[in-house]
Amino acid sequence: MNQKQLLAFVALSLAWGSAFYWIKVALEQLQPFTLVAWRLLLGSLLLGLTAYVKRTALPRSWAQWWPLLLMGLLNIAIPLVMTTSGQQFIDIGVASIVLSTVPLFTMILSYFALKDDKITVWQLVGLLVGFSGVVLLLLRDVGGGQSTLWGYASHLLAALLYAGSAVFARKALHGHSVIMQALVPTAFSAALVWAVVPFVESPVQAPTQLMPLLGIIALGGASSCLGYMLYYYLIRTIGPTRMSMTTYTFPLVGIAMGVLFLNEALDPLLLAGGALVLGSVLVVNRA
Repeated sequence: MNQKQLLAFVALSLAWGSAFYWIKVALEQLQPFTLVAWRLLLGSLLLGLTAYVKRTALPRSWAQWWPLLLMGLLNIAIPLVMTTSGQQFIDIGVASIVLSTVPLFTMILSYFALKDDKITVWQLVGLLVGFSGVVLLLLRDVGGGQSTLWGYASHLLAALLYAGSAVFARKALHGHSVIMQALVPTAFSAALVWAVVPFVESPVQAPTQLMPLLGIIALGGASSCLGYMLYYYLIRTIGPTRMSMTTYTFPLVGIAMGVLFLNEALDPLLLAGGALVLGSVLVVNRA
């Protein structure tokens, strides 16, 4: 990766890694569907403003529209609702750890689906090193929180959807600017979630408390608006396998925020697992 790509990689890691904390904060007042709806609405508005300022052209044909709409459904609406719902039952450290399995799914799917994203020896070594770090971090949290089957399953299913979406985006989303690749799926997913909210979480609640409101602002601005632009930029420039390595940094960011803001313990397993996770990113990007 060049310097610009590395900066984008780090920024995306921080934007999405910190989302686990902000989701937990916003869940103190909002229910899952409502939280996702407000987050996506804000993200859509900011992306729309960016597209307007940049005078970005809209897709012109159905052939250009449908892949973007499908990304909104499978890469945003469904996994965000699942993970937000699941995070009611598991700690932010556990959530970030389980979701960091995305590169493993992406590696397998990319191998079969993409001609230009084959796995090198160094990438395979890096993925295995990162997985070892995830296992250590998972061992640290086993039995340590109010974990449930749905909490784990929702994040594993979301990881699979994220991996498949990244591979699909590399194959199908050609001819669009990064801004439009981010805007259309986010706006469509916002519309989908808002259409469901009145039926599952009525009456609709607005974030009126300070910390949940800050959570929505952080999730909509950093995680959704900035995050999705960085996401499509990295898929285009370094490929889905390397881009998905950002999820291996989620446990570091998630657990660090837990230590700093939730008074969670810092222990040897956390340090060892974190070192392996960071090492895996360096190894994979050496290839």
